[in-house]
Amino acid sequence: MPRKVRQLIADLEQAGFINRGGKGSHRNFEHPRGQRVTLSGGPGADARHYQEREVKRKIQESRT
Repeated sequence: MPRKVRQLIADLEQAGFINRGGKGSHRNFEHPRGQRVTLSGGPGADARHYQEREVKRKIQESRT
């Protein structure tokens, strides 16, 4: 079962990403080290596979 968008948001915030706002259902997150990621969809929506992969990759990049 896919994770929810709210879970991806929580992962990003826990890793130090800051929500820079967005338009509509889009949210732009930025890490102080320069990594950026955009998530779309409501908080209760199922996250797409590519969104989960991108969030995981960006969190790993922010740690190096």
